[in-house]
Amino acid sequence: MTVAQLLAYIAVALLLQVMAGVAFAMWRRLSTTVGPASAGMEDVVAAPSAPSGAWSGWREFRVVRREFEDAAQTQCSFHLQPVDGAPLTPYQPGQYLTFSLKVPGSVAAASVAERSITRCYSLSDRPDPTGYRITIKRVPPPEAQPGLPPGVSSEYFHDRVHEADVLQVKAPSGHFFIDPDASVPAVFIAGGIGITPMMSMLRWCVAEQPERRVHLYYGVRCSSDHAFKPLLQDLAAAHPAFKLNVVYGNPGVDDVLARDYQHVGYIDLALLRRTLPHGRHQFYVCGPPPMMRSLVPALREWGVQADDIHFEAFGPASVRPTASASTEPSVVISASMAVRFSRSGRTLAWDGQDANLLDFAERHDLAVDSGCRSGSCGACQTRLLSGVITYADKPDHDIPKGHCLLCVGKPQSALVLEA
Repeated sequence: MTVAQLLAYIAVALLLQVMAGVAFAMWRRLSTTVGPASAGMEDVVAAPSAPSGAWSGWREFRVVRREFEDAAQTQCSFHLQPVDGAPLTPYQPGQYLTFSLKVPGSVAAASVAERSITRCYSLSDRPDPTGYRITIKRVPPPEAQPGLPPGVSSEYFHDRVHEADVLQVKAPSGHFFIDPDASVPAVFIAGGIGITPMMSMLRWCVAEQPERRVHLYYGVRCSSDHAFKPLLQDLAAAHPAFKLNVVYGNPGVDDVLARDYQHVGYIDLALLRRTLPHGRHQFYVCGPPPMMRSLVPALREWGVQADDIHFEAFGPASVRPTASASTEPSVVISASMAVRFSRSGRTLAWDGQDANLLDFAERHDLAVDSGCRSGSCGACQTRLLSGVITYADKPDHDIPKGHCLLCVGKPQSALVLEA
């Protein structure tokens, strides 16, 4: 090998080393500048749009257990777990679930073609990442009209939903939930099955805020209707900050005062004045229309600030509003207004006889989807093409822009609806 060849080999080796060094330096620089940005992009893409366990649309849940909560066996709890096994988001205690059910035209006649209905039921336990609990009361025909059918949804759950069945469920929602400020005592007032959201709030309070002062006023007819009786008694015995006041409207012959219940009659302002300590409280009220119509205004008249009164009513127009939820100035209807249902091709005259647009549509034989009939589930949500709609109280369902809820809305001007 000549000297020239040897020098050439050395030069090539040095050049290769320099090129390798440059390449390594460039790789290190890219890994420290581009690498984290790429990771950040992956995080953005992979991150869910809501807390872990939340979801949009319908999700399948399996019924893993059923159990009655009262002696009369009219109030049944359904324990649900997600079919996909993914963890559940910690919802706000007091919120509800929305269900899509396929029920026959008549529950008693399985041969009748199925139809879909939407219903909302309050969660009746504190948040649990593994499952949910709802408690549903069987709704019989009205006492004054025994010939009418019982509640379609409650009858369906009690008679047709069994363990291992799968249900379609939307994520927890609703604006009726407890304020987490532990410095303000909470007063839960429940009538009948209105106990369900209160159980969720109460169970959360005693677990997460055991020192918070909590009062529960629970009104039922007698011990046979008394739901969660052993659980409530155990909670009251174990938590000194929790004060239980059960009110029986018509005690049975075997019901014992101070053992089964603490008061006779109804939950009214006089009872609250007599048993609550002085000072600020936050009130949470849920019950049948007569209780809501009397008690909520009474709290306002007692001087309780509006921000300290939270309520969830059974059905629409259960509570007399203090102000309209519409942003438009209130007007008095002195003449009929045209309501155009564009898809149906009909224009009708609103004369103020109906409680809401859903009742108005049904009175004129227009088929409109509906569910809760109280502004919670969104089943009757309809595009508002033109006009102004007012609500007596802000609906629980979050209404997208350009839409309206027929079940709790009234026209404040001529309307065009996509229905």
